[in-house]
Formats: sequence, structure tokens, C-alpha cells
Amino acid sequence: MSPFPHETQRRLLHVFPTFAVGGAQVRFCTIAERLGPGWHHDIIAMDGVTACRERLGPGVSIGFPAVAVRKGDTLGNVWRFYRALRVLRPDTLVTYNWGSIEWALANLFARRRHVHIEDGFGPEERNRQLPRRVLARRLLLRGAIVALPSRTLYRIATTIWRLNPARVRHLPNGIDLSRFAPGGAGPDWPGPDWPGEGPVVGTVAALRAEKNISRLLRAFALACEARPARLVIVGDGPERPALEALAQTLGIAGITHFAGHMARPQLAYRGFAIFALSSDTEQMPLSLLEAMAAALPVVATDVGDVADMLAEPNRPFVTARDDAALAAALGTLLDRPELRHTLGAANRARAERDYDEASMVRAYAGLFGA
Repeated sequence: MSPFPHETQRRLLHVFPTFAVGGAQVRFCTIAERLGPGWHHDIIAMDGVTACRERLGPGVSIGFPAVAVRKGDTLGNVWRFYRALRVLRPDTLVTYNWGSIEWALANLFARRRHVHIEDGFGPEERNRQLPRRVLARRLLLRGAIVALPSRTLYRIATTIWRLNPARVRHLPNGIDLSRFAPGGAGPDWPGPDWPGEGPVVGTVAALRAEKNISRLLRAFALACEARPARLVIVGDGPERPALEALAQTLGIAGITHFAGHMARPQLAYRGFAIFALSSDTEQMPLSLLEAMAAALPVVATDVGDVADMLAEPNRPFVTARDDAALAAALGTLLDRPELRHTLGAANRARAERDYDEASMVRAYAGLFGA
């Protein structure tokens, strides 16, 4: 495809560490579809994985230009990225997270308008900011507009990275609330019914180390000792074999269901009684918004903006990153269906008030097109 599909389109070059299915990638697909044909999006995945392209509708003007990325060859990469910027000539370069930082270095010479979106950190920055990365962000992002979905990240960017607050934007995530509306009708409703007895504790997550699904398995094993319950894990990833083995070891394999990747996860939420999030690091997880939109009560670890996102009555069920604390919160909600209903209704109302998809798309259109 020509780098200039339509000269009247605004052209964006998006650089992701990976274009596998994940929160930032799914959000991009939503925004690209809503922006419509007046925008062209080129996507570069630093690891070559582009699985999330399946989420893009046919109306999106899209390209996947080939740019060589060689791990560890910083100078060579910067030169290749600079040449790509000169050829593609995007109206705006959009980089995502630390894994795309070499493009920010290349852009010091190419001088394209630059937006950097930071959604959070990997396990290596779970507990503290790495000084080398702090310095790189401070130097390489000072000329960019930096967009952050969480208030926690906004504080880090303006205080630790020392970026100019005038160039930092807090843009909360949003979702299509109608897709998760409780009481919805249609041929696919209600959601799945997994084998077993008792309420379903469910989670939707990539099975990676930082999601710490092993913590959820251990907490669920403790919680279901005194009551019947089922656990459903929607998502896939490199941790799955180890997690399935752990479920066997804990004696809960028969009531734990690994559902794998689901193209329409909104159907899964219809089968949950409680949504659980057990991550070591998050900022503003889309899965949590989806659970709130589906009117579910939430038990979660206290990471990122999670507590602030939830309706106030649900906040006591945000716990320390501890198996026993998570288990106690699960046990309380498993025993009290009326409380589950109350908290779920409050979360849905909060999502309707603050996390509508249309508001998010308008904000990103302004960010990309300003």
C-alpha cells in the first residue's frame, strides 16, 4: 500500500511494543473505527505480533509498513526508524509505552508531531521506577504530548518524570456501555453456564505474569473451602500451562474453567456473579470497566486507579496484594447475594456517569488531530 492512501486523510503512525490483543490495542481498534475514513492508521509492532488486527473493522483505513527492528541494536534501530518517519511522513507519530521509546529518540531528528500514550508498566517496574528509564522519558518525551489513562500515571509523569503539566493529558478509558448492559436481549443472551454449583467468580485477563492469576487461584481455593463456587478465567497467554497445573495442585481443577480467548467477552460477564482482578500492576484496566458496565461487584487488588474507578460502596473490597485478603473479600460476596446486587448496580451507575466510550473517542480525536 502506498504510504499516502488518500492525501486528504490525516495520517497517524502508531508504534506498539506488540499488537497482540491487550487493553491498549483493543482501545486503539475502538478509536480507529469510530474516527472513520478521514483517518489513515499505519501500525508497527516492535515484536512483529499483529494478532489484534482481527479486531479492526473493514471500514478502517489501515496499513502495516515493514520496518526492521533488531533487538539490542539501538543506533541501527534509530536510523531505520528515522528513515521510516521520513518516508511515511505521518501527521502525528503515536508511541505506546516504554517498548516504543526508540521511536521517540528517532523523532528528535525527524521532528514529526509526537503523542506518547503510557498505559502502565511491566513486572520490572511494578514496585519502583527504574532510574535509567525515568531519565530517558524525561529527556525524550519533553517535546511530546503525553496521554495517560490513570491519575496515578499522571502523578508519576509530572512529578517523577518531571514533564511539563501543560503537555500531559489525563484521558480516562471508556467503553461501549450498551454492549454490557444488564438485562440485554438477543440470541446470545444470557451468558454461558459453566458446569458446577455455586456463584461464578470470573476474570478476563491476558495470562501473563503481572496479572498474577496464581494469586486468584490460591485465594479462590481458600474462599471455596467453606462454600460452593466456581471460577472462570477468560483469556490466554504464556502462563496458562502453569496455572492449569496450579489448579490441579490446589484441588480446584474440577471447579476452575479456563475459557481461553473469547471474541465477545461481554457474553462471559453475563455468567459471572463476581468479577475478580488479582494483578500486581494495573493503571486503568478495561476489563474492570467492562465488569462495572455489566453491573458486577468487584474484588480486586489495590493497584493503579482501581479503587478510584469503582463506585464508593465497592471500595472496601479492594484489598492488599495478598492471598488471604483477596479470599476474605471473595468469601463475603459469595455469601451475600443481596450485597452483590447492590454493589453491581452502583458500579453500573458509575460507569454510565464517567466512562462512556463516546467521550473517550472525542478526547482522542482532539489529541490526534490538534
